[in-house]
Amino acid sequence: MGTVVFPEAPFKVFLTASAQARAERRHQQLKAQGEDVKIATLLQEIEARDARDMGRKAAPLKAADDAIIIDTTEFSIEQVLEKVLSLVHPQ
Repeated sequence: MGTVVFPEAPFKVFLTASAQARAERRHQQLKAQGEDVKIATLLQEIEARDARDMGRKAAPLKAADDAIIIDTTEFSIEQVLEKVLSLVHPQ
């Protein structure tokens, strides 16, 4: 969004995580909803979507040149929020 929708935003954060971590997170969400989907299936879907999103001509998925990139692979939701807030409001 920082490259097309909000190119002049004063603060840009690009959150990323490994495809495996995202598949595991999605698996937990679906499992909590009573759905039984294999992690391998979710991983394939995520990798295909990533390739599609990064390769499209209009607004490809990529970090803005001036974005702060945060790899959330090993972070909980709470840790991600804490990290972003610490960047927005340094102590």
